[in-house]
Amino acid sequence: MSIQIPGLTNVVIPSSITVHLGKPSEPAENITVPFIDYVKNVASSEVYPTWPEASLRANIYAIISIALNRIYTEWYRSRGYNFDITSDPQYDQSFVKDRGIFDSIDRITDEIFDAYIVRQGRIEPLYATFCDGRTSQCDGMYQWGTVDLANQGMIPYDILQYYYGNDININADTPVVNFRETYPGSPMRLGDTNQYVLIAKMSLNTISSNYPAIPKISPLNSTFDENMEAAVKEFQYIFNLPVTGIIDKATWYEIRKIYVSVRKLAELSSQGILISEMPEDIVNIDEGQVVPKVQLVQYFLNVLSAYYESIPAVDIDGILGPQTRSSIIEFQKTLNLPVTGLIDDETWQAMYDSVLGILRELPPKAIALPTLLYPNIILREGVTNPEVFIIQELLSYISTVVPEIPHVDPDGIFGPQTAAAVRAYQRLYGLDENGIVAEETWNSIVNTYRVLRFGEARAPGQFPGTNIQ
Repeated sequence: MSIQIPGLTNVVIPSSITVHLGKPSEPAENITVPFIDYVKNVASSEVYPTWPEASLRANIYAIISIALNRIYTEWYRSRGYNFDITSDPQYDQSFVKDRGIFDSIDRITDEIFDAYIVRQGRIEPLYATFCDGRTSQCDGMYQWGTVDLANQGMIPYDILQYYYGNDININADTPVVNFRETYPGSPMRLGDTNQYVLIAKMSLNTISSNYPAIPKISPLNSTFDENMEAAVKEFQYIFNLPVTGIIDKATWYEIRKIYVSVRKLAELSSQGILISEMPEDIVNIDEGQVVPKVQLVQYFLNVLSAYYESIPAVDIDGILGPQTRSSIIEFQKTLNLPVTGLIDDETWQAMYDSVLGILRELPPKAIALPTLLYPNIILREGVTNPEVFIIQELLSYISTVVPEIPHVDPDGIFGPQTAAAVRAYQRLYGLDENGIVAEETWNSIVNTYRVLRFGEARAPGQFPGTNIQ
């Protein structure tokens, strides 16, 4: 399992799942079965094969989502159990060992087993609670109710929205991988450098929002430094673990458990201030005007939203509206900055440093950059700013596809390496070979990146869902 940013598949389908055939704490057999077979078994145990197809599909989406939620959050493994889910419908969903599978369910599951429900702006698969709706009621989907809605002509997505709200998506075509528990296999301590350290840092920073005695960790990178050691020690003290400053298996899964709990609390609690209480725009712009710096802020917020539950994702439209300001406020609260809703120097630097720490740890192919407007800044050797980092990320990816362009290490500093890559790009694409990124070179690099990365091209200022004549 990995933590990822927008543009990546945020969740994977495990090739198998381990089911405990009983209540969590009672002695019972654990069996490991292919994930797709698990879904077919549960669906055959929970619904009737004669139900309308839209009803069956809605129920199977919910079944998949519940299972993926348990796996993604390591709900049981973080509590010391050696399984992913139980067979007891009181806790999870019904699974019957060696039961037969209905033909209709077999066919539908084969088509959609790699799709799941997710809240918009979230990563975690929705724990899509359901019950039969006749003998029992719940705060979720009524299985028999889906039949009525399907007979009324509703499609599966409409049915799911009816029960879970309009702010859901169905994520499809999720890759299937061999799944293992997230613990890296050996303790992490001062001086270690790996991706698991970054995961732990992000989790501890999220936890600290509810347990302020745990200090925020900065910078956000993959190095286990003294700041992280102090945060780990405080976490261990609060949760009655041996205070060693070392993340062993017990500490790792306690962090996982508390992290999930804190995120659930965040979903239930009111966050932010009223729109009417927000300050005025950070820059003097006309209503509806697209501003490159606002675009960049929005992209940064979306990266951060993948790591911090409290920070909502926003539309990258370059317009500083209520949605963006609300996300800025949540960022400020999360990092214990003055809550102003303004992108002042302190907020901008903190945002940039946080994103830089995240993106430095990820390979070029793991990052999906939007179409970003030319920032009206000429980038040349010696310049240091976030716009340089963005152009370095673009070139770094392009170099993985076009070997004539030398690799660039993104660091936000326009040095000789970056200048050489820019000149190589300009030479290949028929631009003035001066090593300077002005508007023409910026737009060309952005356009080439999107063609190579996504097989698409957008004109500067064109955003998803719009057409430029």
